[in-house]
Amino acid sequence: MTSLIILILLVAGIVFVTARWKVSPFLALTGAALLGAFAFRLPLGEIVPTVTTAFGGTLGNIGLVILFGTMIGMILERSGAAIAMAEALIRVLGTRFPNLTMSIIGWIVSIPVFCDSGYVILNSLRKAVTLRTGVSALATSIALMTGLYATHTLVPPTPGPLAAAENIGVADNLGLIIAVGAPVSAVAALAGLAYARLFARKEFTPLPAESEEDISTQTYEELRASYGRLPNAFHAFLPILLPLALICASSIVQLPARPIGEGTAFDAVTFLGTPLIALILGLLVAVTLLRGGDRLALFHEQVHESIRVAAPILLITGAGAAFGAVLAASPLTGFLSDHLTGLGIGLAVPFLIAAALKTAQGSSTVSIVSTSALVAPMLAALGLGSPEGMVLTVLAIGAGAMVVSHANDSYFWVVSQISRIPVPTAYRTLTVATAVEGAAAFAAVQVLGFVLL
Repeated sequence: MTSLIILILLVAGIVFVTARWKVSPFLALTGAALLGAFAFRLPLGEIVPTVTTAFGGTLGNIGLVILFGTMIGMILERSGAAIAMAEALIRVLGTRFPNLTMSIIGWIVSIPVFCDSGYVILNSLRKAVTLRTGVSALATSIALMTGLYATHTLVPPTPGPLAAAENIGVADNLGLIIAVGAPVSAVAALAGLAYARLFARKEFTPLPAESEEDISTQTYEELRASYGRLPNAFHAFLPILLPLALICASSIVQLPARPIGEGTAFDAVTFLGTPLIALILGLLVAVTLLRGGDRLALFHEQVHESIRVAAPILLITGAGAAFGAVLAASPLTGFLSDHLTGLGIGLAVPFLIAAALKTAQGSSTVSIVSTSALVAPMLAALGLGSPEGMVLTVLAIGAGAMVVSHANDSYFWVVSQISRIPVPTAYRTLTVATAVEGAAAFAAVQVLGFVLL
């Protein structure tokens, strides 16, 4: 019982210092790891090695993967490829179903691009579709927001799911996470879409634009023109589809049946499907999207910006792993094993923890990293120690990390302010939408759990 009390105090401390005092999650998690090591009475000689080994090992395994994934997303964002993808989908889907169109566009774009950035990029397109179809701006805002959110928390190579996979111990099976996470995220996006349809004719008084430079004042035509000539659709999609296809192919050839044997072809597909190699190849394709006089200078600029964006995520991921390693080395593991085995609550544990952390401190990524580090030592006790159980745990955590987006979440403010939705209206619509979406995602994960576990 003492171990459980210590855990509760550590988690409460992380939430308090990050939400109330705005302390960096990296420092909060590192401090929790060190304080926890003392509180759990780990031998003094083992504290520093436990923390540093977990920190370094995690960054060694997925640090470059996160960085290259961020680079791809940054280039897609800055080259106009995201707009090109959106336009290609509109040509296929038309504007007859604007909410569905925005949901699908968000679902695809957010695989490599952070949902915050994705919304900023696509907002002008959303406004153009809204004006063309006469549907409520509130509905298209919810559809785009939830579409982006679905893959942001559930489908690698987005950093959150990548970090969770590493902490849980299933980073070598990203193909399965992608294969299962994609339909789960589709269920979540469809739930958000169904909720958005409730507001198809709901009007609201928009907030005034904060400044003339606000992206919300820019027309879609002006935004499109700012990118110059857009890449063709196939070229725009390729940096996303190539790594995903290679990673999934690698997982398929490694199935116990060995569909292509174990010769040279097997080695080649396995190597190319290694997440790091697959993303490097995706980056090489993405670089060809850059246009301008000095392509090399543009590439260097995107690399520097990507490092700036990825650095906090890498540090948080490493610190979360260190915190998890301390918990794994503590008496907590034995206590939880003794008390959780017979409860049969399984996947609800990571979902509820992630949802509580998300709601309390706002960041989905911090919620995913912290929860995955927290539950990793107790997977066997929860009946989730199999590869399938680990994959579903990653997805349950991602589902929890959607619940709920409100005032302490930067994404809430990005969507509400750029779409000029008054805060009371945003609480009644956007916040509820993320609760609906997260619950639907977990329901899908739970159904898969009944089938696979």
